[in-house]
Amino acid sequence: MQMEWPTYLDEYEKLVIRMTTPRVMIDNAGCANATRVMIDSARKHGILLEAVQVLTDLNLSIKKAYISCDGRWFMDVFHVTDLNGNKLTDESVINYIEQSLGTFHFESSKCFDGLTALELTGTDRPGLLSEVFAVLADLQCNVVESKVWTHNGRIASLIYVKDCDSGSPIEDSQKIDRIEGRLRNVLKGDSDIRSPKTLVSMAVTHTERRLHQMMFADRDYERKPIIRTSGDSPLVAVQNCLERGYSVVNIQSKDRTKLLFDVVCTLTDMEYVVFHATVNTTGDRANLEFFIRHTDGTPISSEAEKQRVILCLQAAIERRASEGVRLELETADRRGLLADVTRAFRENGLNVTRAEISTRDDAALNVFYVTDASGNRAVDPKMIESVRERIGMNSLKVKALPMISHQKSERDNEFSVGTGGAMLLSLGSLVKRNLYNLGLIRSYS
Repeated sequence: MQMEWPTYLDEYEKLVIRMTTPRVMIDNAGCANATRVMIDSARKHGILLEAVQVLTDLNLSIKKAYISCDGRWFMDVFHVTDLNGNKLTDESVINYIEQSLGTFHFESSKCFDGLTALELTGTDRPGLLSEVFAVLADLQCNVVESKVWTHNGRIASLIYVKDCDSGSPIEDSQKIDRIEGRLRNVLKGDSDIRSPKTLVSMAVTHTERRLHQMMFADRDYERKPIIRTSGDSPLVAVQNCLERGYSVVNIQSKDRTKLLFDVVCTLTDMEYVVFHATVNTTGDRANLEFFIRHTDGTPISSEAEKQRVILCLQAAIERRASEGVRLELETADRRGLLADVTRAFRENGLNVTRAEISTRDDAALNVFYVTDASGNRAVDPKMIESVRERIGMNSLKVKALPMISHQKSERDNEFSVGTGGAMLLSLGSLVKRNLYNLGLIRSYS
């Protein structure tokens, strides 16, 4: 593709752009069961996150990844499939990846121009989302897009709204004050030692990255964790390789879409730079290893900092964990729809743990994950059917949790680790092996 140069650029400026523009190659022949996406680019803080963001925003599954930094240059290789485990064959998707990875000038995959962004954090409780949407409906705010996460008893939500009557962004300062005041009252928990936060802005950012930042700022990772009985809690360990000046982060987790994004997003926002990394998925397990330093080039300096990194990465992985029954709502959009739907959940004893709200061409396309009021994922089917009868059996449907397609192999149990202690015992050999593969030591035997 021939690049169109602006007339004001001289030849030197064009050369600089050519030298720093990422080079992207997409290969469908070199790997039997995945499409390889290869990126060469000048090193800068956050560029790995931008690359992963492009791929995950397309809901691609990253099966393997190899990241390496050679001086001032990054070389990244991603093995990706669609959610059905197939190679990428749609030319429009391939072209989009090439163009997006070749520019890195974006902030969000969606355009939220003309909308007002509401950021909410506070103490989660049953029925809270119903109260939030009821307030917005009462104040004549039409919800166009929204994502809601809950974790460790906290809630974070990014809601994009416009005025119901004018269809314009909300700019009246008095109305903005009313919105913030009423939402702050709703979010205020009886035993919350920290005040809830509300922010109304016209800023455009990547929604899921912003949710991570909001929960990180709210320090959800410090709170008493919810006890999980599924055995899917991620295992994270951190060790220093003082010989080479790196800190090594090893993560073993159940695999899912956007796992790599959640980890890289957190490391980036904590001001760590990933110099080398490997990602492998086997069966339904994922093993990720990162060689990191602070932005000033130093490794992790204390045991307290190591523990903070471990807690933050565990929280980042768990925030997106789908707790509960997945309900999909597809119906004609109207004023107060979300207030009515979430009130039906609340009145039938269902609590929303995660939500993705969107509208397309006057149609509401919403996904809710619900538990009972006590947080149990095994919801009584009668409660679900009662809500469906109230909202509309054809509009609200029960869906299974999204699964990632995997190639089974004899190594399916290779990364299965029963306890954190077993993981730590094997970490030393993992670190040495990867240092050897990256050419940083002569032998790992």
